[in-house]
Amino acid sequence: QLQLVESGGGLVQPGGSVRLSCAASGFALDYYAIGWFRQAPGKEREGVSCISRGGGITNYADSVKGRATISRDNAKKMVYLQMNSLKPEDTAIYYCAARAKKAYYCSGYEGVLEYDYWGQGTQVTVSS
Repeated sequence: QLQLVESGGGLVQPGGSVRLSCAASGFALDYYAIGWFRQAPGKEREGVSCISRGGGITNYADSVKGRATISRDNAKKMVYLQMNSLKPEDTAIYYCAARAKKAYYCSGYEGVLEYDYWGQGTQVTVSS
């Protein structure tokens, strides 16, 4: 059964850090580019970061650039999103998603419809 499972979310103080994990099972992760998206209450789901299948290409939304680092370990079937200097506006449910089309590339502009598989999400709340 193909599955993506996010973890690592929680309540974080402003200025703090969080490391989100995305565990893949039931498919060969190294055939897919991975994107991290987030959705705040009342807002559309937005792209946060993406990484190509081999890990050589990464991109970040302007809102997290310089504060986020995406990485992957294909052998362990894991993808990570490290976020630092968190702000209240980072509060959202964070999702990881897998994309097979043009998986060798990641422009950061690939929309939600271009991703094939999604996890259930992990809540990140930034508040004092």
